[in-house]
Amino acid sequence: MEETKRYSVLLVDDHALFRNGLKLLLNTHPRFRVAGEAATGAEMLALLDAAAATQGGLPDVVLLDISMPEMNGIDAAAQALALYPDLRIITLSMYGEEDYYFKMVSQGVKGFLLKNSDITEVYTALETVLDGGSYFSQELLFNLVSNLRSSPPDTEAAAHAEKTDPASLSEREKEILLLICKGLTNYEIADKLFISKRTVDKHRANILEKTNCKNTANLVVYAIKNGLVEI
Repeated sequence: MEETKRYSVLLVDDHALFRNGLKLLLNTHPRFRVAGEAATGAEMLALLDAAAATQGGLPDVVLLDISMPEMNGIDAAAQALALYPDLRIITLSMYGEEDYYFKMVSQGVKGFLLKNSDITEVYTALETVLDGGSYFSQELLFNLVSNLRSSPPDTEAAAHAEKTDPASLSEREKEILLLICKGLTNYEIADKLFISKRTVDKHRANILEKTNCKNTANLVVYAIKNGLVEI
């Protein structure tokens, strides 16, 4: 029987207790293994440089905390992605740090998880990103929506939300946008609407182009600002 591939994960967090607990849970999963740990952004960059020079290469995914001493996650992500643009980073954040969300998304991270997430959501985020998608905590999206309603943020995402007439979206595109905002993956949307994933991929690309958005974060803000969805 062929052995299941285990994807390598680099944990970056300044709290050893948190790292140890997450490492234990990840290493018990048949698809993941923790290949390295770092307590600061500088340590992460050094580990990435060392890994890039070896036969094994870079880790498949980096789980990166935002709040760290010496170099925070925002700066660390920016430097890492400038050197290794294909690196897949999922950001870890404490509840209430939504202000950092758009900064991390603009850096090119592939996902954003709250640190109080259940381990099953961590697994889902890893699998989604490894499958080529992006994953953003549904709880975080709800928090962003709540903040947006009370005080619209002066962000790039909000700026995009003002530029496009929502009437330019077809009814099918609006239907898919709603499901995207609810956190469904392209596979899940395809299954729910009884269409192929390739069709969903095409619709999603069209939605991004029509709305002038870059990713899920921008789409959620766009949809709320234009009254297309309520989540």
